[in-house]
Amino acid sequence: MSDRRRRKSLSIFRPPLQPLTPINDEPPDSAPVTLKKRRPTSFAQHDSPTSSPTSQRIERTDSKRSLSRLMTRDRQRGSQKEGRPSSLFGSFRSLSSLKDEDERLSKTASSPSSIESAVPAIPDVAAGMLIHHGPLPEVGPVFRRRCPYLVLTEFHLIQFKSQSRASEMFPGVQGPRNTTKPNMRHSRLGSSSSIHDLQSSSDGQYCIPLVHVVAVYKLDDGEPYFSIEIAHLNDSTNNSSTMTLQIHDPGDSDSWLTAIRSAASKARITSSTFFPRRLVEYTARALEQEQDYDPDHFHIFKVAQRANKFGKRSSSDDLTKLTSKVCILAIGMYKVHLVPLPKSTRTSSSTSLSDLNGASHGIVTLSSVNIQTFDDSFQLWFRHPFQPCQALHLAALCVQEIALYIRQAAEYLRPEWTEQSFAWIVPSTLDDDELLPFPAEEEENRAFDRTLTAYCAAYGIDTSNIRYTVNYTCENAPAFELLPTGNPRRPKYNSIELLAVFRALRYNETFNAVSFAGISLDVLNGLCDHYGWEHTPWTTRSGEPVDLEAQEKASVLIQEIRALALKSRRLRRMDFSYCLARRPSGAGATLDSGCGVCEALFPLCAKQYTNVDWIVLNGILLSDVDVDYLYAAAIEKICHFRAVEVGYCGLGDRSVQAILQALSHQGATLESLNFSGNFARLEPLVLREYLNELSFVRTIDFSNIYRTSGKEPLFELDTLLRWKLQLLDLSRVSLNAETLLALVDYLKDSQSNGLKHLRLNQCGLTGGNIQDLCRAMTQLSPRQLHLHISDNQLEQGHASLVEAIEQSLTPTYLTMEMLEYKEEKNFRLLLQAWSQNTSTAWLDMSKVSLPSAAGPETVTAFEHMLRNNKALQALNIAGEEAHLEVATFGFGLNRALTGLKKNKSLKVLHVEHQKLGLPGANALASVLEENSTLLELHCACNEFSLQAFSVIVASLVHNTTLLYLSRMDEDRAAEFKKWDKEIEDSRDTGIRSLTAPTKATVNTMKRSIGAAMPGPLQFANRHTGPPLNQKKTYTPAQAEDLLNSVHARWDRAVGIMQGHLQRNYNLAHNLPLESPSTTENERPTTGLSAAITLQAGSNDATPLGEPNRQLGADPRAATDNNGGAAEEPEEEDGDIEVALMMSDKLALEG
Repeated sequence: MSDRRRRKSLSIFRPPLQPLTPINDEPPDSAPVTLKKRRPTSFAQHDSPTSSPTSQRIERTDSKRSLSRLMTRDRQRGSQKEGRPSSLFGSFRSLSSLKDEDERLSKTASSPSSIESAVPAIPDVAAGMLIHHGPLPEVGPVFRRRCPYLVLTEFHLIQFKSQSRASEMFPGVQGPRNTTKPNMRHSRLGSSSSIHDLQSSSDGQYCIPLVHVVAVYKLDDGEPYFSIEIAHLNDSTNNSSTMTLQIHDPGDSDSWLTAIRSAASKARITSSTFFPRRLVEYTARALEQEQDYDPDHFHIFKVAQRANKFGKRSSSDDLTKLTSKVCILAIGMYKVHLVPLPKSTRTSSSTSLSDLNGASHGIVTLSSVNIQTFDDSFQLWFRHPFQPCQALHLAALCVQEIALYIRQAAEYLRPEWTEQSFAWIVPSTLDDDELLPFPAEEEENRAFDRTLTAYCAAYGIDTSNIRYTVNYTCENAPAFELLPTGNPRRPKYNSIELLAVFRALRYNETFNAVSFAGISLDVLNGLCDHYGWEHTPWTTRSGEPVDLEAQEKASVLIQEIRALALKSRRLRRMDFSYCLARRPSGAGATLDSGCGVCEALFPLCAKQYTNVDWIVLNGILLSDVDVDYLYAAAIEKICHFRAVEVGYCGLGDRSVQAILQALSHQGATLESLNFSGNFARLEPLVLREYLNELSFVRTIDFSNIYRTSGKEPLFELDTLLRWKLQLLDLSRVSLNAETLLALVDYLKDSQSNGLKHLRLNQCGLTGGNIQDLCRAMTQLSPRQLHLHISDNQLEQGHASLVEAIEQSLTPTYLTMEMLEYKEEKNFRLLLQAWSQNTSTAWLDMSKVSLPSAAGPETVTAFEHMLRNNKALQALNIAGEEAHLEVATFGFGLNRALTGLKKNKSLKVLHVEHQKLGLPGANALASVLEENSTLLELHCACNEFSLQAFSVIVASLVHNTTLLYLSRMDEDRAAEFKKWDKEIEDSRDTGIRSLTAPTKATVNTMKRSIGAAMPGPLQFANRHTGPPLNQKKTYTPAQAEDLLNSVHARWDRAVGIMQGHLQRNYNLAHNLPLESPSTTENERPTTGLSAAITLQAGSNDATPLGEPNRQLGADPRAATDNNGGAAEEPEEEDGDIEVALMMSDKLALEG
């Protein structure tokens, strides 16, 4: 298939189609440019003494605006009503660009325009050249028999009462002879339409204008006749009919068929009218209801839906009950629609196709196009996954144009497919070169969004459920990565959604890697589609046949994975990590068939059918069958594997040894080894034998795997020096002294300069071991390496670790999470060492566990470190909140954070899960007001209330450098969860006894309630309401209003925060600033001032009168006209204290 660039489709997240908008026509002088294009012959040529079909020329507008092209010619200006547009479909714009028009076509009840093209003038019945004629069998009672006569001219098909009447109008028809019978006495005409549906004259002649003929085709009704059926439609009345000719002689049947088709085709081509405007509008409305209308992709045709007439009939009277019907075939953006003709009861409103008894089929579900060579009939077969085919038996004079437009639409939706998935059974005269090319355009990822949207529309999938990303920074970029669904109630994709993604990726050569990591594919594993094999990959992209047994019997998962690997030349890496949750069958059970991924890929690799050479199987439990597939492929050197990752695959000693033995044959190309998390026990001597065969290994992951006991090192120094490693992961592996010595010697050698990640988490290392490693890797300058030493015994030999940090021997990136100190002074020494370090720029010291909250000396050391360190650019001191363990620094961290006011190097700070509360928010706010280097602040999950969040947001007024601040969604959800629970409890129990709060607690909760309520609240100093040990009960409406008010305040604070961050982003990138904010210029110091800041410049429309009264606030008591505080209310103070007690109880329970 030629690499034609197609028009860009709508995005997968494109908005729903807008209603059709009536607009004015283009001026008369802007006539569309037309191209002369030869119309392919749509029927077989037959020799006839009275007709000679010839090839005709048709005109097609070059513009893609289907509605305008299908309209009739311009009407005379005098016939148009003044003030009305001359055309409702004259625009060449898409639906989304019609927003400025005054009138719109409603999707509910709206009347179509009464303006339509004038009925074309039909030539006189006697006009035109005589083409074909002949008598019909005698009809009528025995004593009043008459012999009708059928005449075909250039413009009409006419039935006369007798041959004499025909000879009177057409001299070319000879008069009847009394002694002879007509030659064509074997013909018999039966009309299934009403006599009033045909044009008739006073003398009883019936006439069908050839411009009304829709299709002429042979009728296969199971009877011993050679029948012909003629379907026709009167555009002026929308009345359709069919006429059936039952002929005993096949020669006469072919003669009439050829003559009528030839004359009707010529009349259709030369006619100046195609579709009335009202019919086009009606069809467009139907497609719009199906969300498939696009003016650039809209084609309609008149077709006859052929009836199934198989079976016996008792008499010829049944012929009227087995008729075909005329309808509209519409090709939309993503579907093919069969729309019934409009009736008078339908023209006043738009109706969906289901209500019209129509049908819609996705274009990408097309499985076969079959066009007959001898008449106008054709079949379209569509098949939805896991369902049988559905056939449309149709007929149309323009059958070849329909086929070409359907083929064009299919290639537009799948522009990368070199071989379409449907059978193309058409006459040899139909040339694919007659497809009209779409304008050249640019679209990301080679129209992947367009193809995926087409499959979603065809399969009935909500496109918002499918989420993916394209990674441009990873190895083998760009990489397609499928994300979890967008539906939180259904985290897993169903089989249809996964098929849409797989088939949209097929043939797409944008991506070098495809990842389904973490996406469950179990629904496709073992699932078979027995209704068809059109999507089975029988060949490679270049057309080479694939020699694999029983492909049609394979599961859908195997077929789709093979299709991805076979149909893309650029695809090199496929990641299936943790995508199958299967468990292999145990011993004695039925033979396990495997996970399916190995069966799909490794036979293709062994026979060089694909370029995929990096296969990730991490987290999939592999059976012996899977290992056999892998082994059979890996021993073939022609596979050129770069990596086969089998971490956490449940492999034993025998399986791991077999895979290592097979992969040793790939020594010239293998770049990665991953056997992490398996049950096997590694023997250093056997491992060394296989690893010595590998020369180009870059990454090794042997984490969480056992080794045999002994003094032998896991890796010999000579083996390590053979490689140019970039990643070495030995986490949770017991490292003996010999292995550590080999690592130290390796780090000293220049061959290790390319090492970027060294992971030694939970390896039992001491502070002395870390010092040895740091000294080995540091030479003239700090090593650009990320060292992971989390969860080790660093307190043992802690002095050596502190010395290495003080001497700046640490690498640029260091992760030391989950440090557990038994003595706080050791952690204080560590902080003092970091204040002097100049080599590490990225430090992760999260989840540190101390015996108790940090003391004053430790807090001072922490503050000193944050103020004086000149090298750190990113620091993570987040805590941990688990069910059984909490790791925080305590209340003293709030003071330590103030050291950042003078820091000039730190850009990223993580301080989550430290329970900072309102004091911590004040500390962070003071830092943001003075610090000018911090770019990102991650501080969620710190029990921040609305007041605390408001304090931080207000400080951004004075900060012009921060680009990221957490939205506090977790804190917001936690706070409202407590409020919901308390309100529910108060509603169930009514009045509940509470301990009287202290004066300090009452003042604190007054500020919290003040921050939550709209406007400044004034509280009375004396208690005059109900007793303090009683709680107010809220009605559902009151509780809902209260919570809505607080939600509105949170949203307001988030909006202000985003405005400040956008301002800072524009300043950092030299972009124009937006209008200045209406917020206050000073940071609020109390909950009352915070509420004023959040409400400045806006009027809250939420109905809060009743919640204000419940909380003791008078909505009229805000500020006076001069801006001063209004007088305090002297009544209704008791409810304030009750609400404060409820909030105080929530804080104590939290």
